[in-house]
Amino acid sequence: MPFRRPSTARLAPALAVTLAALAPLAALPAPAQARAPAAATAERPGLPPLTERTRLAGLAELAAERLETADKVAAAKWGAGKPVDDPARERQILDDVARRSAATGVDPDEATAVFRDQIEANKLVQRGLHARWERHPAERPAQRPDLAKEVRPVLDRITGELLDALRDSEAARHSGPGCAPRLAADTARAAHARHFDPLHTRGLARAVPSFCAN
Repeated sequence: MPFRRPSTARLAPALAVTLAALAPLAALPAPAQARAPAAATAERPGLPPLTERTRLAGLAELAAERLETADKVAAAKWGAGKPVDDPARERQILDDVARRSAATGVDPDEATAVFRDQIEANKLVQRGLHARWERHPAERPAQRPDLAKEVRPVLDRITGELLDALRDSEAARHSGPGCAPRLAADTARAAHARHFDPLHTRGLARAVPSFCAN
């Protein structure tokens, strides 16, 4: 599966390069250092404990799961003749995230940045699918999914799980330069595990930069 570097200004250059360079790792099991005893981290100062660092994989997995809803959202909007962008709905999501993050113990600004990236990643895939269906009528969806019944309950569940994961991975996300390479490898694995095509892989790359807080 090709692993293309995403073209987005929001993607940190180091993360973009690492995503491309570490794509082959998607087919591999967790690296040896992730299975080593926690005492091994003493030889690598500046890194959070292994149990914290591996929590980045959970963030990548949730971002990938959320991105999979883009196909149904794109099909619903295509069938209804609606545009990809929905500023009012996006504002509702971000306002809800800010409210729920405060109760979860996550910085609202960080949570909002993360979910803004999730929204933009979802729209990236939607636009790509609409463009594909425009070019290839035979691939257009035959049915229009019910967003209220089929998609929003899933998104609501993932929102709660993602906020919990942001809280639990705070040390890993604030680990400085060590965060981006680890996140890139975990993102590559998440894309590979779901057999993402280049479009969805670019979408996942768009979803993850704000996980690393610095």
